[in-house]
Amino acid sequence: GLSFLDYEKTKTDFGLVCTSPLLSGAKIDVNAQTVISAGDKATGGYDIKYGGCDPWHETADSDYLIGLLKQQPHTVTDSASSATSMASGIKTYNAAIGVAVDGTHTYSIARELQQQRQFKIGIVTSVPVSHATPGAVYANNVTRKDYQDISRDLIGLPSSSHRRNPLPGVDVLIGGGWGQKKETDELQGDNFMQGNPYLHDEDLKKADVRNGGRYLISQRTPGKSGRKNLLADARKAAKQGHRLLGFYGAVAGHLPFQTADGGFNPTVDIKGTEKYSAADIAENPNLADMTEATLLTLENADKGFWLLIEAGDVDWANHSNNIDNSIGAVLSGAAAFKTLTRWIEKHDAWDETAVIVTSDHGHYLVIQDDNVIANAGREMNQRKSTTKKQVDVKNRSK
Repeated sequence: GLSFLDYEKTKTDFGLVCTSPLLSGAKIDVNAQTVISAGDKATGGYDIKYGGCDPWHETADSDYLIGLLKQQPHTVTDSASSATSMASGIKTYNAAIGVAVDGTHTYSIARELQQQRQFKIGIVTSVPVSHATPGAVYANNVTRKDYQDISRDLIGLPSSSHRRNPLPGVDVLIGGGWGQKKETDELQGDNFMQGNPYLHDEDLKKADVRNGGRYLISQRTPGKSGRKNLLADARKAAKQGHRLLGFYGAVAGHLPFQTADGGFNPTVDIKGTEKYSAADIAENPNLADMTEATLLTLENADKGFWLLIEAGDVDWANHSNNIDNSIGAVLSGAAAFKTLTRWIEKHDAWDETAVIVTSDHGHYLVIQDDNVIANAGREMNQRKSTTKKQVDVKNRSK
């Protein structure tokens, strides 16, 4: 089974949270960081008459859950609104990053713990570092698309939302986005800088301890093992008392998608087929490695720490209706969970630790022919059986 389902070494509980948005969107000014108009009528919410009282409730008409039921229009949430709801306790419009419908900034639980109780803050993600979920648990921005400014909030640099008084920044930020380039991006406003759209090179330089910043920078490096490189940098950061910023990634900025067989060989889906080089796999850590590095850096936090670990590729997989990648993403998340619980057990820390395993919103994945999956599984098992028999024959012949 999965580690987060089978774990029995502490008391567990189960709950539900509804992360539907208040509104489908808002008219915003990314340069001024203002909400111009959000509309007067709420389009979000949730009605159990149509959607059911729990996620496994079977409904007569599934159109409601995807916002297509005519008699009860319903706005489906996005990751920015849902993460803002979970991190700050408010309902807002889709695409908002820590911003309410009137444009005011929210105060997330991570920021509250950091500023009021001196907790250290860590964020780990398999997708670009300034994507919706990592952004919304700490930053403030009227749009999830303003990636460069969101990353500035995350690492404590002046941003379009915090021009004169930057946020303190998180203590550990590890994720994707490395190696990406973009010439222009109107959605990021007038201060967009040509180059990496998620975390610009100039901001990396400003954050670097070698230039007077507060972060030891760990990046994907040609010819170096991603796991070894990141863990070595984490140990160094912990020893020297620095913050840690890990910047990795492959195609489209995310980590290589793990697949259901444990490899990194995605099948074709509605977006095509991603292919990774040997270097893409070797030079990147996986989510469990990132979790381990974060814990190494934060474990001496005498006041405690708050940590987000996001297997963000499960969302990308389900958007593509790719069950192979979806299963692989769940497995990578389970491996990260196992890394976390081993650390807790090693430090005998369950009495002072809370772990919440959750999705940020629901998703549909449509299986049109389950026989295709079953046949593929049988073929894989046959190949494994044949390989095992061949190995046994070779061993006996020796």
